[in-house]
Amino acid sequence: MINQTIIEPGGKKRNYWKDLWKFRGLFYYLAWRDVLVRYKQAVIGIAWSVIKPLLTIIIFVVIGKLLHTVVPSGVPRAIFVCTAILPWNFFSTAFSESSSSLLANSNLLTKVYFPRLIVPASTIIVSLIDFVTSVGLLFLFMIYYRYVPGWSLALLPLFLIQATMIAMGAGIFIAALNVKYRDFKFIVPFIVQFGLYISPVAFSSDYVYHSDKIPGIIKFIYSLNPMVGVIDGFRWCVLGGGINLYMPGFLISIGISIMLVVLGVWYFRRTERSFADVI
Repeated sequence: MINQTIIEPGGKKRNYWKDLWKFRGLFYYLAWRDVLVRYKQAVIGIAWSVIKPLLTIIIFVVIGKLLHTVVPSGVPRAIFVCTAILPWNFFSTAFSESSSSLLANSNLLTKVYFPRLIVPASTIIVSLIDFVTSVGLLFLFMIYYRYVPGWSLALLPLFLIQATMIAMGAGIFIAALNVKYRDFKFIVPFIVQFGLYISPVAFSSDYVYHSDKIPGIIKFIYSLNPMVGVIDGFRWCVLGGGINLYMPGFLISIGISIMLVVLGVWYFRRTERSFADVI
C-alpha cells in the first residue's frame, strides 16, 4: 500500500481564515525576505525609497511651473505635488508587486499547502516601509517652506489604509488572473502609467469638480478612480484649509475601495485551488 499526501490549496473553507493566522510566521518570513532582497545589491540601499519620489517631485514641479498649473493659494508647489506622489508611489508599487507575486513564488505554491493569500499580502509590507521612509521627505519640505499642518494631519493613516485596500484588492484580483492569463504582466504597467495621468498628481481635483467647462458625466467618471479620493484625502490632511475634500467623490472612492477588496478576495478564493495546476 502506497501512502499518499494530498496538498489542497484551500483546505476546508471554514478553516481558511484560521489558517491565515496559523501561517502568520510564513507571512513575516516572506515580507522580511522581500525587504532584504529589494535593495540587497544597491549601493545606497533603502535611500532609493526617498530618491525616486524626490526626482519625480522635481519633474512635476518643473512641468507645473512651465505649464502654469494652478495650486491652492499659500501652498508651496513642492508640498502640493509631494502629497500626491507619496500615496501614488505606494499604491503603484504595492499593486505591481502583489499582482506578480504568485508567479514570482511559483515554486513555493507547488510544494506545500498554505493560504495563498499570504503571498500577495506580504508584498504590501515592502511598499509600506518605502512609504514610511519617504514620508520624511514631506516633513523636510515642510521645514524648508516653514509650513505647519493642522490637526487634520492626524487622519493621514486612514487614507493610507484606504490606499492599502485599493492596492491589495486590485493586486490579488490581477494576481489570480495572472496565473492563468500571463498577458496581465504586460497590462499592469500600462494600468499604472495610465492611472498616473488620470489621477490628481500634477493638478487639483478642485479644478475638475468645480469647473463649468467639464460635463457632469466626466466628473462622475473621474470620481470612479479610487485613488482620486486617496490623493485628495492626503492633500486635505496635510494642507488643511488649502484644499477642499469633495465629499461625493470621496464617498464613491471609499465604496469602490471596499468593492475592490471584496471582489479581489472572492475571485482569489474561487480560483485558488487551481493555482498549483496551471502555474
